[in-house]
Amino acid sequence: MFKKVLIANRGEVAVRLLRACKELGLRTVAVYSEADRSALHVRYADEAYAIGAAPPRDSYLRMDRILDVARKSQVGAIHPGYGFLAENPQFAQACLDAGLIFVGPRPDTLATLGNKIAARRLIARSGIPVVAGSGELMVEGIGQSQDEDLMATAQRIGFPVLVKAAAGGGGKGMRIVRSADELAGALSVASREAAASFGDGTVYVEQLIEGVRHIEFQILADEHGHVIHLGERECSIQRRYQKLIEEAPSPALDEGMRAEMGQAAVEVARTAGYTGAGTVEFLLDKEGKFYFLEVNPRLQVEHPVTEMVTGIDIVKEQLRVASGRKLRYEQRDIVPHGWAIECRILAEDPDGDFVPSIGRVSRLYEPSGPGVRVDSGIYEGFEVSLYYDSLISKLVAWGETRPEAILRMLRALEECRIVGIKTTIPLYQRILNTIRFQAGKLHTGFLEQAEPPAVACDPAEPEVAAVAAAWMYHRQAQATLRPRNPSDAQSDWKRSARWRSGS
Repeated sequence: MFKKVLIANRGEVAVRLLRACKELGLRTVAVYSEADRSALHVRYADEAYAIGAAPPRDSYLRMDRILDVARKSQVGAIHPGYGFLAENPQFAQACLDAGLIFVGPRPDTLATLGNKIAARRLIARSGIPVVAGSGELMVEGIGQSQDEDLMATAQRIGFPVLVKAAAGGGGKGMRIVRSADELAGALSVASREAAASFGDGTVYVEQLIEGVRHIEFQILADEHGHVIHLGERECSIQRRYQKLIEEAPSPALDEGMRAEMGQAAVEVARTAGYTGAGTVEFLLDKEGKFYFLEVNPRLQVEHPVTEMVTGIDIVKEQLRVASGRKLRYEQRDIVPHGWAIECRILAEDPDGDFVPSIGRVSRLYEPSGPGVRVDSGIYEGFEVSLYYDSLISKLVAWGETRPEAILRMLRALEECRIVGIKTTIPLYQRILNTIRFQAGKLHTGFLEQAEPPAVACDPAEPEVAAVAAAWMYHRQAQATLRPRNPSDAQSDWKRSARWRSGS
């Protein structure tokens, strides 16, 4: 294996990658912008180099500067993480041309799968169901000349439609269009946002299916033709198509459906000649039919939940595969155990229309204990910048069962203290305390629906009844132990300790 790796990213994912490299005995190189001079990933790496001003276009999207650092530091490989250049085939090719290993799929695979339009066309030919209208429209630079064709295509698909970026992900460059009057404006906004986030303003239109679940399968593939999946993740709790809470496995799948979708994911990877780690993403409708959505040809933000239930370090497997080694696992070796839930901690105000919250983290306490994992890129005194994605850390809880994982996550959320900025922690506490979430009644429009006043539990569903009982106990304990002064940190600590002893 190569001996030295450059991490072409920042924040919590950069720290996650650096840790995996350390455990493999690899030396590490970090890059940073002026805004990240004191960032955690800079402190953690063996070497660190400045690559430009704070805006991503002047630093983390500068391929030339990153490659220049790679040459100076004499690394053998570059890991792009997710976001920025992770799905850029030009960057992958530039790494190869420089004699470096790109930790990810081959450039031609990225060009096909990283572009969601090309991916849908490829998968549709293989016979796997695809969302109606997908990839039928591509716009490179919005202008008046396209208006007539755009409208004709959208009318043929039928409103509502979804405008989506061809490159990237994370909900950026996406807009719902419910009428013809909204289309031109949505295309323009989505194209600009995609260009700013991914350096590619290409967008397309597909049919919007509402009330669906978003389910993805984690895949691993090596250069020797071996492809496996590590099971599924439920990613239906979203806001404007940005995932907020993920869990593994999905409460919606039985073993038959799991096997069918898993096999479809493996076939997608084989059809594309995929290597490395990635996800095949599906929509699951109310009738139990699934449709191919896209392939994310990179490490996913939510990969920790799969690691927690399988015991497989996905980043280490990425690095091993990138060095030319064979996968160490067969499909029969993958036997998930327990349940894991991840909450993305965002520096946003959930009670203020999710406005980004910037400033200094004046106090930080990260939860711990059995079954709790924190992937973080912040520390006390860290300055949260407006230049980058609002994701600052990820909180993961594992349990033997889904009810245990939910209660453990609630405990961890109560313990978590991030003072100085607003975060989405209160939102997650509200979500996990709903009967709908605890009963597994999820879909991508979950946040837009109000919680029903009461839900009668079917005696034939003992797990739902158990979750409801646990929820009621937890709420009663909260009401009894709630401090008189919620802003009093000492009272919060007492409340947290008493809740743990009571459970």
